[in-house]
Amino acid sequence: MRKTLLILFILFGAAQLAIAQNFPFGKVTAEEMGMKKYAKDTSAHAVVLQEYGKSRIDVTSDDNIKLIYEYHVKIKIFDTKGFDNGTVQIPVYNNGDADSYENADDIAGVTYYQDDNGLTQKVELEDRKIYPVKENKHWANYKFALPGLRNGCVIEYKYRIESPYFENFHSWHFQSDIPKVYSEYEVHIPAFYVYNISLKGALKLTKNTGEVESHCFSTHGASCDCSEMVYGMKDIPAFIEEDYMTAPKNFLSAVNFELSEYTSPYNGIKNKMTKEWKDIDYQLKNYSDFGGQLKRKGVVKDRVAQIIAGKADDLEKAKAIYAAQQKWFKWNDHYGIYSVDGISKAFDTHSGSVADINLSLVTALNAAGLNASAVLLSTRDNGLINLLYPVIGDFNYIVARVDIGDKSYMLDATDPLLPFGVLPLRCLNDKGRVMCLDKPSYWMDMNLPQRETSTHSLNIALQEDGKIKGTWVTYSVGYKAYEKRKAIKKFNTTDEYVEDLNSKLPKLKILKSEITNLDSLDKPLGEIYEIEVDLYDKLNGNKLTFNPFLLDKISTNPFKLSERAFPVDWGMASDDRFTLTMRLPAQYSIETPPQAAAFALPNNGGKFLTSYEPDNNVFTFSHVIQFNKSVYSSEEYPYLRELYNKVIQSEQAEMIFKKK
Repeated sequence: MRKTLLILFILFGAAQLAIAQNFPFGKVTAEEMGMKKYAKDTSAHAVVLQEYGKSRIDVTSDDNIKLIYEYHVKIKIFDTKGFDNGTVQIPVYNNGDADSYENADDIAGVTYYQDDNGLTQKVELEDRKIYPVKENKHWANYKFALPGLRNGCVIEYKYRIESPYFENFHSWHFQSDIPKVYSEYEVHIPAFYVYNISLKGALKLTKNTGEVESHCFSTHGASCDCSEMVYGMKDIPAFIEEDYMTAPKNFLSAVNFELSEYTSPYNGIKNKMTKEWKDIDYQLKNYSDFGGQLKRKGVVKDRVAQIIAGKADDLEKAKAIYAAQQKWFKWNDHYGIYSVDGISKAFDTHSGSVADINLSLVTALNAAGLNASAVLLSTRDNGLINLLYPVIGDFNYIVARVDIGDKSYMLDATDPLLPFGVLPLRCLNDKGRVMCLDKPSYWMDMNLPQRETSTHSLNIALQEDGKIKGTWVTYSVGYKAYEKRKAIKKFNTTDEYVEDLNSKLPKLKILKSEITNLDSLDKPLGEIYEIEVDLYDKLNGNKLTFNPFLLDKISTNPFKLSERAFPVDWGMASDDRFTLTMRLPAQYSIETPPQAAAFALPNNGGKFLTSYEPDNNVFTFSHVIQFNKSVYSSEEYPYLRELYNKVIQSEQAEMIFKKK
């Protein structure tokens, strides 16, 4: 029988048909061996010369239908920094409890190099140097290292994987951490199988073809046509990770496949893989390790009653339950959305995964009569969630949400230092799915109003001996306070923290210290220091140079690219304020005051401001660095880059005091 292939051609435009072509294994050209650098990226330590992949669903020699993936690549290595491209791992998957992993075979590799006489030699990878390593019950890796690496060599390797898991159709990543001259992926899909296909990344395909292969697939009397698709890209730049970005896989240029439905060639039964959210809701609510745990109010009822005894206000109840959960549990650093051993065992052992801890938090809040829900999300390192098609595997984390009056509070009890209503940075990523037992799930924005806020106040005086003495007071609020508390708690005592801080400020000496509200998470964290600054090396005759930016100077711009194709995402807004009040001896005057600076980002996105106010022998200098958004688009990137340039330029300027 013949079927029509129903594939969502998201990628397809008016493509011209072309034939995909693998390149021969075991051959290298004189041009490739003589290549000294890659002209399109002279800083590259290695470059992919040719890369080819092919995936097809076919009947194998054992009369089973399998997904067959072939990979072949040739790489030029210019220097030792490119040698890591010669260490290879081939991941294979196992979906069951038995050790039945995908099969990897036809593994071959070779290194080409020039000897002392300029002749091309080669050394081949030995089979005994290829070994499988089991990582866990679901994943293993075939590992090998190409032999004989040296500057200027060319390496080449290939392999083949047979898999029974059609839902794991291989994605193809055009971009990697080194540039590529050309990369091509060939795909053959029988009409029995329907995939949603999507292209990620900013780069455009240079080859995008599709045609129908007649009678390409048959088994046990059933047959169908196939779709042959070829995706190619040339002159691919290396993907450069910059500061303040989420998972690189969100931005790497790639083509992805998601199984939507398939029809069994054996019995003609159609199986739908892509579900609707109502199907996901039903599945999760009735799954023992998720919805089953949210229904277990009896496990926490007595304990919750003790915690909220005497508290009439719902917000007080929620804060008390949250604080108790934080103290009760120790997180074992395991992610996931399903309870591992159940919340009852987690309570008994005082330990559990993020799902154990936060599912029990939601259950406890609901047991107290509050309106709480579990929120499924993907952490920043895990990547963005597919909003078009429900894929449970996209989620890897759970937090709690409690609605009190007209406000919603987001909670994560895995960390005893997180204030009520503040989530860790790893959770601030795009969207979260709110899961309730009594109503349909829905999306919420994880761009939360929390922010990092710090204020520094220095009240100092220049002594006649050239030293500066005074006080330095810092208050940290919100997420900044959380980060400071984490930094302090790493030390055995606050004195050890202060000693470490003192060692990082060579020009500044801390004489006395006091830290306030260290364990009061809902209050600003205060740091009060008596300080002394030695300016002897700044004396030049009757003049003294002084830089008013005493703390947290920014010496390098974190944004180095002239353009950026992906957003700047630092998770939350921030506000950093610094005020310096300084008294000078009567015999000094200010010859060169600091220059005022003002730079604002478009659309009230943020600002950098400095101000200077003299008053006889006292002056006040202040500066503000403020970012009002958590995410800035690539169009806003040049303004961010320029703001940091202004900050660095301003912080390099010195004041000059002149002795009368």
